[in-house]
Amino acid sequence: MTGSVEIERDANLARWTTFGVDAQVDRLVHCHTVEQVQRLASEFQDVEGGLKILGGGSNVLTTQNVKGVVLRIAVGGIERIEGAPPGRIRVLAGAGVSWHELVMHSLEQGWSGLENLALIPGSVGASPMQNIGAYGVEVEQRFAWLEAVDLQTGELRRFDHAACEFGYRDSVFKNELAGRFAIVRVAYDLLEVPELMLDYGAIADRLRSSNISSPGPLDVAQAVMAIRKEKLPDPAVLGNAGSFFKNPVLPQTAFDHLQKQHPDLPNYPGSSGVKVAAGWLIEQAGWKGCDRGTHGVHDRQALVLVNRGGATGPEILKLSQEIQASVKERFNVDLQREVNVW
Repeated sequence: MTGSVEIERDANLARWTTFGVDAQVDRLVHCHTVEQVQRLASEFQDVEGGLKILGGGSNVLTTQNVKGVVLRIAVGGIERIEGAPPGRIRVLAGAGVSWHELVMHSLEQGWSGLENLALIPGSVGASPMQNIGAYGVEVEQRFAWLEAVDLQTGELRRFDHAACEFGYRDSVFKNELAGRFAIVRVAYDLLEVPELMLDYGAIADRLRSSNISSPGPLDVAQAVMAIRKEKLPDPAVLGNAGSFFKNPVLPQTAFDHLQKQHPDLPNYPGSSGVKVAAGWLIEQAGWKGCDRGTHGVHDRQALVLVNRGGATGPEILKLSQEIQASVKERFNVDLQREVNVW
């Protein structure tokens, strides 16, 4: 222990990542305050083997033992703060808060806007980094600002919406600033008056089947949770990181060509083209339900690779690469990983 900071030596990261793959790290440091992150970022900056940041561990696949230090960001707290524009409620959450906890806490307080994002695994800190999204809503639509610690200097810096350079499952923290900052707090502008998004996926059908004609935000969240539980495995039961691949966004001409060959290809409008369903492509290429004993592809959602028990990181990575090559050969579409590989 260093003060109130917990330091584990030769720690197994399987416990702290939803894939549950065994991988040792020289030192795993649990940071519960912003000040701890600032101090330790400076202290460990030049450590042999380097410094890595871990949040909820729901978007990481470890493929080897990790040298150096991993800072696990466990900053907590949810509070309403000043500064929201008219009609909005500004909520500040620590990066270590469970994302689903934030969603449900907000709904309990009567703050809407996150209901379509219920039950997404991971932590608050990963939400802007990944620009997480589901059922027609992305975090950037509710984002106000974040605070992050510069791992080189220990300085605390605020990033507004523009500075984050959000894209589809993307942000500046996955590109130019990858590995440079540790997100410690995130502020969101939620809605005083609900603006329900029901037209994406099966939400409307689920509400109708439940005889809910005038849904509220909590009804939408419960519908989303029911859909996700039917389609996606619980990481506590079956190791996985949710969607392993992004849905490809194709230029209009490339999409038109592909749709002529495959008229039933699921697609959605994207900001820079047409988004097509990666799960459909993977399933059509024959990978859904693939079982290699210790690991494979989920039998109800082809986007999800699973650790059935005892799988290694390299085995799961190899399977993902085979899927990418297969989809490329059949559809001439490049699949990009959503999961970060260590």
